[in-house]
Amino acid sequence: MAKSDPNAPKRLAIIASKGTLDWAYPPFILGTAAASMGWDVGIFFTFYGLTLLRPKLTAAISPLGNPAMPMKMPFGPPAFQQINWPIPQLIMANVPGFNALATTLMKQTFENKGVATIEELRNMAVELEVRLIGCQMTMDVFGFKREDFIPQCEIGGAATFLEYAADADVSLFV
Repeated sequence: MAKSDPNAPKRLAIIASKGTLDWAYPPFILGTAAASMGWDVGIFFTFYGLTLLRPKLTAAISPLGNPAMPMKMPFGPPAFQQINWPIPQLIMANVPGFNALATTLMKQTFENKGVATIEELRNMAVELEVRLIGCQMTMDVFGFKREDFIPQCEIGGAATFLEYAADADVSLFV
């Protein structure tokens, strides 16, 4: 279906369905990049991605759920930082605090490389007027209330997002 206005900006529609640290980056990076390029951007936060709209972000990472994730240290001499530490799944699953350690190391690596935090990217999305849509059904399922989320987001159902996405030039599910 062709857009009615050929001069309208490109439109990006993203569905963010995961709230872990590694899955929080793609919708915000892609969304802010597109908005910076003058695109109209809408992100629909559903299921576990909905937590990315809470005022206090607690996104963590689980190496157990991502066997391709390299375990490298964000400190020490360069040669030490390049070692890929193969951690057995038995340790990842059974050592208390392993996810917290992995999250801390990943956040430190991002900081060392000059990568913006999720909070900074979300604030940038708000400043760039990215449309942040929290899924009403997910809120109902998990028992959230409107006041559990940042005031800059809107709450809507699948129909709200589909109306937006119907005219998208690019649609992504992350």
